[in-house]
Amino acid sequence: MSKVLLVGVPLDLGGNRRGVDMGPSALRITGLAERIRALGHDVIDSGDVAVPLPELCDIGHANQKYSGPIAAVCEDLCERVYAGLGQGRLPVTIGGDHSVAMGSVAGVARHFRERERRLGLLRFDAHGDMNTPASTNSGNVHGMSLAHLLGLGDERLASVGGFRGKVRAESVALIGVRDLDDREKKLVADSGVRVFTMKDIDQRGVSSVTQEAIDTAARGTDGIHVSLDIDVVDPSLAAGVGTPKKGGLTYREAHLCLEMVADSKRLAGIDLVEVNPILDVRNATAELGTELLLSALGKRIY
Repeated sequence: MSKVLLVGVPLDLGGNRRGVDMGPSALRITGLAERIRALGHDVIDSGDVAVPLPELCDIGHANQKYSGPIAAVCEDLCERVYAGLGQGRLPVTIGGDHSVAMGSVAGVARHFRERERRLGLLRFDAHGDMNTPASTNSGNVHGMSLAHLLGLGDERLASVGGFRGKVRAESVALIGVRDLDDREKKLVADSGVRVFTMKDIDQRGVSSVTQEAIDTAARGTDGIHVSLDIDVVDPSLAAGVGTPKKGGLTYREAHLCLEMVADSKRLAGIDLVEVNPILDVRNATAELGTELLLSALGKRIY
């Protein structure tokens, strides 16, 4: 049995589709906390981090919209995650758009850093999220979260938690990528992160790819943070996302990925982001998200 801290972040400032702020509620409605407890874990739901409404915020620069309030939310999330780890709890962050990863990963990385330990990062995402304010076409910060975790881009966003460079590029693996901006492609290629596209999965199989990704994030590190964007799954199964892209993971492929994470015994924290119930059908995307979290937390077929 392990101790789990559940944190909701109803953040929708990072993207251009409203409704993702209701993601934490949609996930809780599935009975998430109770179902984690049924696996034998002790669970505390700490409620939601306070997030301001877009209508009450200054949008700021067009190439990094709402970056000020997003940074403030991520600082609050960082503190919650950091405190939870200090109490021996595994942080499970439910969003909200993918900007929340700048706070959750910062909290885990800060905990590790103070103990002279290193963190690996495993991201399941249809997108690279490697844009910076200088390269973005949209100005949406959720498409910049990985770049800022690597220490690139905006000073404030990159310094959440009080330091830059939450993870090293060689300890980062992306799985399920199938939609990169033209300028972003070069940023990803130059970054040094390990990228596994859907073509890699098609050619090599999801088990082989996932194992190599876990090995990449685990090599030379003391734990792995998993950041799961539900749009990595094919939109025929996960319709409730703001940026759907055909050709994603199947139901069983997605579960196998998270089951292998659990088998690795290296999980240090996990996010589930981009569930948008406004775009969903009967909360099916949130239900799938809950099932995938349960697989990551040790639910087994047998």
